[in-house]
Amino acid sequence: MRLLLVEDEKDFATPLCKLLREAGYAVDHAPNAEDAEEFLFATPYDALLLDVNLPKKSGLELLNQLRARGSMVPVLMLTARDTTQQKIEGLNTGADDYLVKPFEFDELQARLQALIRRSNRRASPAITRGDLVLDIAARSLHRKGKQIHLSARELAILSILLENMGRVLNKQQIEEKLYSWDAELDSNAVEVHISNLRKKLGSDLIKTIRGLGYIVEKIT
Repeated sequence: MRLLLVEDEKDFATPLCKLLREAGYAVDHAPNAEDAEEFLFATPYDALLLDVNLPKKSGLELLNQLRARGSMVPVLMLTARDTTQQKIEGLNTGADDYLVKPFEFDELQARLQALIRRSNRRASPAITRGDLVLDIAARSLHRKGKQIHLSARELAILSILLENMGRVLNKQQIEEKLYSWDAELDSNAVEVHISNLRKKLGSDLIKTIRGLGYIVEKIT
């Protein structure tokens, strides 16, 4: 999953980005609203972590502009002030949730997963497709009740394909979900991970549509 953190405090943003990446997210960091707008113009994000108090343009102003343009990206507002009025203002502007600093990383992850789950119209933390059960929060995969061990990247790619089951995704669309702008990317990284998934899950699960991309069709 691809996240954008909009946070001007470097001492807070740097360790948070590190924790999120270790948890398997692709994360870009914008120190202000102006840089965030450039990121959002260029990249489809699964969720936005948006600090309220930013230099020049506030997080609430940025959020208001996003919603006015019709952006439906899930937004988790971050604030150092636990005030009811600020929360009401943020929620009325279009925020999906609020988290007050300092917070536990586990709570942040849980709230992020809930936001993304709702945006994908999923009630359960797990993605169930036929005999496959992928629990994103637990980072585990079971097929016919048997656990199959996957790497973080393999889990991420499989979740992208399962969320879009029946739809062809090209390599660029998959990469956009997997890697931040500053990540080093091998030209055949996606192909290698999909090859490994086929070895573990069977060659017929992920199909290649020549010239178009990859698809997971109906699983029985």
